[in-house]
Amino acid sequence: MITPLSDTALRDADLFSDETLADPYPLFAALRDIGPVVYLPRHDLYAVVRHAAVREAVNDPERFSSDHGIALNSTANDQILLDAVLASDGATHARLRRVLSAQLAPRAIAQLRASILEHAGELADRVVAAETFDAMHDLAVPFVTGVVTELMGLPSEGNSRLAGWADATFNIFGPDNERTRASLPHSHAMMQYLSQAAHRDQVRPGSWLHAIYQAADAGKIAESECLPLMTAYTVASIDTTIQAITNALRLLARHPQQWRDLREDPASLAPAAFRETLRYEAPIQALGRRITRDTELRGVPLPAGRQLWLLYGAAGRDRLQWGTDADRFDIHRPGTEQQLSLGDGPHLVAGNHLAAMEATAMLTMLAERAPHLALDTAAPPARRRLNNVLRGWTTMPLSVSHEPPPAAS
Repeated sequence: MITPLSDTALRDADLFSDETLADPYPLFAALRDIGPVVYLPRHDLYAVVRHAAVREAVNDPERFSSDHGIALNSTANDQILLDAVLASDGATHARLRRVLSAQLAPRAIAQLRASILEHAGELADRVVAAETFDAMHDLAVPFVTGVVTELMGLPSEGNSRLAGWADATFNIFGPDNERTRASLPHSHAMMQYLSQAAHRDQVRPGSWLHAIYQAADAGKIAESECLPLMTAYTVASIDTTIQAITNALRLLARHPQQWRDLREDPASLAPAAFRETLRYEAPIQALGRRITRDTELRGVPLPAGRQLWLLYGAAGRDRLQWGTDADRFDIHRPGTEQQLSLGDGPHLVAGNHLAAMEATAMLTMLAERAPHLALDTAAPPARRRLNNVLRGWTTMPLSVSHEPPPAAS
């Protein structure tokens, strides 16, 4: 049951409090009950909370621009995200995105399938042999960072740091709060690392970073745009997929019948489980847009120059789109191709095919080896990572076995 928000509660609603970040869905439901777009005085922004409204906004960059609007603070918009592909629109966005279009195209990603499956299988063998493992640190982090650093042409010794830096960088998309300010040094550290480790004389020929330098040499992008482009693809390629894989394993561990179903038909249900996880627990909960002119969105008037906040996490639980059971995880759910957690339209995440292949490979390899997956109740409880934008975990202890766990007494 949705508890209606009073005028006072709406005025004080805080999207970035510890309480909301730990469990945002009650607030999202209350906001959706008000309408497709709701003004939040505390943050001075218009929150877009229904699926249809988010889809319309993300597909209309002329009215709702990423340029100087993707984040909720000026430091990120005016300095860190300057010249970034994520914070651009139109011809500039297309020009920057085109640099890695060949490397991220479905045909190119398909050629990676065998090596990705092999890497996933090696890690799955290891955790099944151990019987207990941390889905974050033993599977998702080494798997995703290993794949991405290899493709980018970065040295493998930077793997663990890149995951932490990428996680912190998502914080800077939020308002000017303590999390944002604490994350700024980590974001700068990542850019400093990339400026050194990804120097044009060090990156591997044929890698993503080599392609960026080739584009600069060909005059397709400016030299000053190389580092922001590297940073954008590093951030976008790592933590969203890490958290999506971790969330998928946690949810499947909590739904043993769905794990059994996955094991019986991984070819169709591994991709479906990934899409349902994105819908149910969007790893990127929200991103911003700047309203370019006086307009309206789904009947709600919006003034030029103000901030729009697209809540993918709220759209994923919208009952108008997903039915009355939208708050239930179900890998058999039809229509999950319509989830928006990886964006849509011109800002569809460029690496979405790679993310899907990575997640599908890991789910498939683990399902082939582990008849039973469960939360590890003997370990300390999983710890939620509170982030302004990224929804995920710091730890996620799980167990695997060939025998079903004992029934609860």
